[in-house]
Amino acid sequence: MKVTRPLARKVKAWLRSQNAAFGGLVVAVSGGPDSVALLCLLLELAPRSVSGPVIVAHLNHQLRGAESDADEAFVRELYAGLATSCGVALQLRCELIDVAGTASAAGANLEGTARRLRYDWLGRVAQEAGVAWIATGHTADDQAETVLHRLLRGTGLKGLRGIAARRLLLPGVEIIRPLLPVRRADLLAYLREIGQGFRTDSSNSDPRYTRNRIRHQLLPLLREQFNPAVESVLSRLAEQAEEAFHAEEEQARRLLSDAERPRAGLLLVFDRPILSAAPRRLVRELFRLVWEREGWLVDKMGFDGWERLAAVALGEAAGVDLPGHIQARCGERVVQIGRVL
Repeated sequence: MKVTRPLARKVKAWLRSQNAAFGGLVVAVSGGPDSVALLCLLLELAPRSVSGPVIVAHLNHQLRGAESDADEAFVRELYAGLATSCGVALQLRCELIDVAGTASAAGANLEGTARRLRYDWLGRVAQEAGVAWIATGHTADDQAETVLHRLLRGTGLKGLRGIAARRLLLPGVEIIRPLLPVRRADLLAYLREIGQGFRTDSSNSDPRYTRNRIRHQLLPLLREQFNPAVESVLSRLAEQAEEAFHAEEEQARRLLSDAERPRAGLLLVFDRPILSAAPRRLVRELFRLVWEREGWLVDKMGFDGWERLAAVALGEAAGVDLPGHIQARCGERVVQIGRVL
């Protein structure tokens, strides 16, 4: 297969930068251009970068009827063609899942349910194959869209990090995103050059979804009227936010270790003088860490919730009621937090 060398070198450099030995890979392939290009590039690099099997993983969400089934058929055909020519141990995993039914039964958001089920399934595929890595086709364009989306919703430093280059999904299984430095336009040019087709998801043009309006309306406007390199600027912002967030999170962990006291029954107890002497931003981050540790509703908090909680910890408010039936109360020497039963 002919490869656009600069693009292949960029992906190879990214893989090398992760300092990981890829004994095998699960590649999430929807049939769209990003994931198809990812698969083709990884197969070109696999003989030198991957020593184990490459598993083509496609999950049919059954959300678009015949179009979803056609996506699956395309991926199966793609696999059959590549398996005879790629020179690596290529495997295929396809599965059907009723996302809409699952979301409806749980009263949950459809898009969020689809994402959760997809990653749960990819994790199982990796574990069953004894593979430690799952590659997804997120690009620099996806990164820019994500950062803008989160900005519009009012995110903080954590959200500005955008899509992580790699993250732990399950014990022993990590997700990697080798195309994060790559623009979608470069992938489309690559696919044209090698003569490889792909599928187009019609839901990606639906203006009812905020992300689609960002992709098709807001980003083109910013590119044309403000900065032609806006995607690169937003991707760089995400990288800088990642660095800053890790430093802040480490400081917050140290503050948590210093300030937390033994529990009083079911109540968490914190030393208020220690919290009062700390920067407000670290107090907010400390409590985010606590919420994650306790399994409380992090997504329901938002900046206002963390700010109200910090006000209690800093002695500016006597108490606050928070999502998930959590209460925080300020005493003379301690702050107590717990669920109201």
